[in-house]
Amino acid sequence: MIKYGIVVFPGSNCDNDAFYAVTKNLGNDAVFLWHKETGLQNSDVIILPGGFSYGDYLRTGSIARFSPIMNSVIDFAKKGGIVIGICNGFQILLEAGLLPGVMLKNKSLKFICDDVYLKVENRNTIFTNAIPSPVIKLPIAHAEGNYFADEKTLEELINNNQIVFRYSSPDGEVSEEFNPNGSLLNIAGLINKEGNVLGMMPHPERSCDPVLGNTDGSFIFESIQKSLITAGG
Repeated sequence: MIKYGIVVFPGSNCDNDAFYAVTKNLGNDAVFLWHKETGLQNSDVIILPGGFSYGDYLRTGSIARFSPIMNSVIDFAKKGGIVIGICNGFQILLEAGLLPGVMLKNKSLKFICDDVYLKVENRNTIFTNAIPSPVIKLPIAHAEGNYFADEKTLEELINNNQIVFRYSSPDGEVSEEFNPNGSLLNIAGLINKEGNVLGMMPHPERSCDPVLGNTDGSFIFESIQKSLITAGG
């Protein structure tokens, strides 16, 4: 059984969603990790959940990055530990330097809450190896999900196959028409060079229960489980 550590910051509001998804829907163990703690309670996987950590003052994720627990999360990631940042968690990973780039306000300057389709650009990662189809459907809910990076960084992301999810049509067409927030290259999720850290704006934890009419999010957690089992974890 996998043990997830779910970090809780002041302003987190998807921590319980993540807990329910990995325990009730997927049958794993999980613990909440308060932002002032420094221990990770022997967690196999760390989740930085969505929400509005510290009220999103200054910039999204910029204060959470300095929480005591983040030193442990950064150390865990640098030693190869699996970390997934969802929405605000993705923003925190960017601020912490675990992933490259920054988040800008949505191109529309409006908060977006909707379902989107994602083309799975790399299905050979810790987070995607159990996804059965080239396109999945997940919800988004954010005001600053407009991913930006300089040309050199974008080139590296492409060359290293670090772009995992891109906003697309139901058939996998990637174009501006299906870009909800203005993200460069329609980027919705990416991994670090080592492949053990994922940041994504869509919410897989909100698409794991059949009662919601969509379980595509469960593929991501099933991929993590498959990876750990394969590795002997």
